[in-house]
Amino acid sequence: QLQLVESGGGLVQPGGSLRLSCVASGFTLDNYAIAWFRQAPGKEREGVSCISSSGDSINYADSVKGRFTISRDNAKNMVFLQMNSLGPEDTAVYYCNAEHRVFDYWGQGTQVTVSS
Repeated sequence: QLQLVESGGGLVQPGGSLRLSCVASGFTLDNYAIAWFRQAPGKEREGVSCISSSGDSINYADSVKGRFTISRDNAKNMVFLQMNSLGPEDTAVYYCNAEHRVFDYWGQGTQVTVSS
């Protein structure tokens, strides 16, 4: 079964940190560009960060620049999103997406809640 599985979400206080992980099963991520998206209640899904298959190209949404770091470990078939200085505005379900040519896979999402 081809799938992506996110983990690492949870409840964190403002100013705290979380590290999200995304692991692929049934296929290898080597040739896939990976992106993290998030969707807050009542809002549209938005792109947070993306990384090319080689890892040479990385982009961030303005809202997370300087706070979030995306990385990948192709040997482990995993992608990560380190999130620092979290605020209530970061509360959302976070999704991992892998894309390569006509192939497009999504994980089920992991909830991140930032609250005191």
